[in-house]
Amino acid sequence: MAAKQDASARTRSSKKRAGSPEHDQPKPHRSRRKRAVRARSISVKRMTRKELELGEILYPRDEHADVVRPQTRGDCADAPRPCPYVSCKHHLYLDVSPRTGAIKLNYPDLEPWELEDTCALDVADAGSQRLERVGELTNLTRERVRQIEVKALVKLGRSRGGAALRDLPEAVPPCRRPPQ
Repeated sequence: MAAKQDASARTRSSKKRAGSPEHDQPKPHRSRRKRAVRARSISVKRMTRKELELGEILYPRDEHADVVRPQTRGDCADAPRPCPYVSCKHHLYLDVSPRTGAIKLNYPDLEPWELEDTCALDVADAGSQRLERVGELTNLTRERVRQIEVKALVKLGRSRGGAALRDLPEAVPPCRRPPQ
């Protein structure tokens, strides 16, 4: 009997709170993501024939054939920033899946020239970065960046150069060293 009274008292008190001004305000969403807008993928398979034809008309392949793009890091080190070559595999604005051809816009709410850092190689030249900073640059959470880092270190440990990686204890923290 006492349990029924406690349950009904909780129901009544929650009904009172439901109409109160404190209850009506939405709770702030707590996310570790720095940006509110998530990356957006565009699948080539889902594009209509009309969209593909429009893309061919707007951006013909032969028109950009004479553009000389940097081939090495030395060629693009002194190039203007933000980097105008969005199609470069090191550009942070978009990623293209080599397997499916899907395009992932890392910053769908920004234009390429609005990015603070546009080249992954420039970021690498700046030296080691904190997980938060890498997450901001790639529009990923800190935890996802950590997971990718661990996975990459495991792959490096399995490769031929893995022995050299294990010999550098100061370069890789103990918690992130590949298994021996």
